[in-house]
Amino acid sequence: MAMLWKFMRVAKYSKTALSPKVKVRGIPTHSRHSSSKSVPSDFAASAPCSNTVELLGKSYPQDDYSNVTEKILSKVGKNLHNKKHHPLWLIKEQVKEHFYKQYIGRRGTPLFSVYDGLSPVVTVQQNFDSLLIPQNHASRRKEDNYYLNRDHMLRAHTSAHQWDLIHSGLDAFLAVGDVYRRDTIDSTHYPVFHQMEGVRLFSCHELFSSIKDGEGLQLFEQGHRTAHKQECHTMEAVRLVEFNLKQVLTKLMTHIFGDGLQVRWVDCYFPFTHPSFEMEINFQGEWMEVLGCGVMEQQLVNS
Repeated sequence: MAMLWKFMRVAKYSKTALSPKVKVRGIPTHSRHSSSKSVPSDFAASAPCSNTVELLGKSYPQDDYSNVTEKILSKVGKNLHNKKHHPLWLIKEQVKEHFYKQYIGRRGTPLFSVYDGLSPVVTVQQNFDSLLIPQNHASRRKEDNYYLNRDHMLRAHTSAHQWDLIHSGLDAFLAVGDVYRRDTIDSTHYPVFHQMEGVRLFSCHELFSSIKDGEGLQLFEQGHRTAHKQECHTMEAVRLVEFNLKQVLTKLMTHIFGDGLQVRWVDCYFPFTHPSFEMEINFQGEWMEVLGCGVMEQQLVNS
């Protein structure tokens, strides 16, 4: 059983970097729990030739779905979230520091591993199919995504790596990276932005071990889907996962924004979680959405 959360558009694409003298409350990105490998921007991409797109050292044949522009290709490989003292790097390091200190595994090492060097080029299967997103879903449209061809695209969200990371055997991880969507540029939108995503899977023992008389509780049942749970999950399991999820994220936002933070949760819908929630914080008298989260669809985990 798993929970998922995703920090939304944390910052617009920016070339601004802070002074190297700024003190960072973080830990180095070369930590053994991080897989940071930046691609030099002068090697990242070349302009599309007649039939192929050259990107990150690979060639992608163009077809009727190809719509990525030279301008967007020039952004790939900059990896601003891995450039020391950049605002995105500072945010990433704050989150890493918090998770490394707060959540320790059985061997005394950080429970969550961090992946911030994954390629932004993914398959359509990774970006959509692996997340149970229907074939006719509006999010797949060419008007909203950057396709290299019918099979490959620039990731529209960090969730594109979720299936592969779980399949590799991980049960707790953070994924960070640049993502790409065909947005109209305004004060809060840009075609290139960044996300950080977290996933944790629970065993029956991990979820119920701290509950009095929890030995008889179960993760799964053959039930019915309701507004509050999936058909295969018990209500006890869902309530505990939801409580854990909201507690973890409230602590994180308090770490980032400070004590006295006003938080509210809004029910919402995502194809790959149920139930699903958005977190809003009160900022300068207005409610601002900062992340989406939920209990991962068991079908996705089982696959």
